[in-house]
Amino acid sequence: MNKTYHHPVQIYYEDTDHSGVVYHPNFLKYFERAREHVIGSNLLDKLWRENGLGFAVYKANMIFQDGVEFAEICDIRTTCQLDGKYKTLWRQEVWRPGATKAAVIGDIEMVCLDKHKRLQPLPESILSMLLGE
Repeated sequence: MNKTYHHPVQIYYEDTDHSGVVYHPNFLKYFERAREHVIGSNLLDKLWRENGLGFAVYKANMIFQDGVEFAEICDIRTTCQLDGKYKTLWRQEVWRPGATKAAVIGDIEMVCLDKHKRLQPLPESILSMLLGE
């Protein structure tokens, strides 16, 4: 998938540390929300209820290049690609208003698991969505 998805995130005071800058673990929360919007809550819910399939973070690498501050509305830019039959690779970037570079870059590897936490091939509905079919 080469398409870039955009998801706005309002930065609330509760997201920040004492200096008004976003506390670093909150970026993982923003990335999670953006990925859910790419796939869709209904599809994620259906996969879990009907097939017992879900997704888990296997690996996360983050680079912090700029502080994100209270009251900003940032753009989470997300792209995804397949990496074999069990895993997806997500590049997610946090862009501040008017910025010339991403404030935060996250490379997230997700795997598909069943209810017993065993690796499962990515479902056809996810493959179709990611491949744009």
